[in-house]
Amino acid sequence: MQIRELSIPDSYEITPKQFGDDRGVFLEWYRFDRLEERVGHSLLLAQANTSISKRGAVRGIHFSDLPPGQAKYVTAVSGAVLDFVIDIRIGSQTFGQWDSVLLDDADRRAVYIAEGLGHCFVALTDNATVSYLVNSTFNPGREHGISPLDEEIALVFPPEAGELLLSPKDTEAPTLAAAAASGLLPTWDAARAHYATLNDRN
Repeated sequence: MQIRELSIPDSYEITPKQFGDDRGVFLEWYRFDRLEERVGHSLLLAQANTSISKRGAVRGIHFSDLPPGQAKYVTAVSGAVLDFVIDIRIGSQTFGQWDSVLLDDADRRAVYIAEGLGHCFVALTDNATVSYLVNSTFNPGREHGISPLDEEIALVFPPEAGELLLSPKDTEAPTLAAAAASGLLPTWDAARAHYATLNDRN
């Protein structure tokens, strides 16, 4: 597999090598050792999630309190989504910026998103099925959101997404500026310290 760091530090695009024959296709969509080589520490798996979305469904922007935060390894096993990584770490040189990766059942790419980063995706097909490996279990008291329609962040949703469908929670989520003013956002220094602790664990 090929692993490429995105323009947002501490996020990576993973492109697996696929082996096809008359029976179908085989691939390794996750390799802990290859990821550890790039990230600096292993991803200790605590929970696996799957979401199935209608075309146009938007999930996010979501993040967790840091520490411990929640690192994610995300892929689309059926259909297609455009996956966004948003830097919400106050003090980061790329604060408020984002990068995106097309996750689909053709190239079968994955995205690794470190703790402290925001995550969002929009479904480009019906029944878009996304699976996540995460390193901490869901804790509703530590989970937060930022509006995916925040004009300061300015996510670009492709036309093939059609009409956007948001949950009430995501619709009512604060802007990036409001989240920063209320003290919800992680800082760059706290994120670096946390990553260093994980690296030292290895």
